[in-house]
Amino acid sequence: MDKKKTYSCGVLTLSDKGSRGERDDTSGPALEKMLAGQGYSVVAYEIIPDKQELIEATLMSWVDDKKIDLIITTGGTGVSPSDRTPEATRRVIDLEIPGLGEAMRQASLTKTPQAVWSRGIAGIRKKSLIINLPGSERAARENIEVVISALEHGLYKLKGGKADCGVL
Repeated sequence: MDKKKTYSCGVLTLSDKGSRGERDDTSGPALEKMLAGQGYSVVAYEIIPDKQELIEATLMSWVDDKKIDLIITTGGTGVSPSDRTPEATRRVIDLEIPGLGEAMRQASLTKTPQAVWSRGIAGIRKKSLIINLPGSERAARENIEVVISALEHGLYKLKGGKADCGVL
């Protein structure tokens, strides 16, 4: 593989209360710290309400305008009436990557039976990877830990990396 590349990353927190300043966002900053510790360049962070159209517009802007390599969302993956993050993500991606969501749910089930309610997905828009995580700090950290070691390879291939998978 080519020399190690630094990929850009954005963390998008979906929370009605957080966007109004009624609740501190702990998952977003925790994810920023984890991703920076893994060598990602965190170039965007925002808290927005659980509004599907706004989520879609933000994801499209971060991909199309800012060209962010990896976008992590936190929140809006459950079954509350306002939880629309997976639907928003599906509307903007070109290709779903089911293995990431499956791996996170499988690992989460070893910690809590409530993991069956998580609907987070992952997918590609253009040359960016979008991953939905739960909104609690603990669940967000535990979920990203499951897939973080696989992300560099996926981003490398997504960006046109030519090395054979078995060689990486």
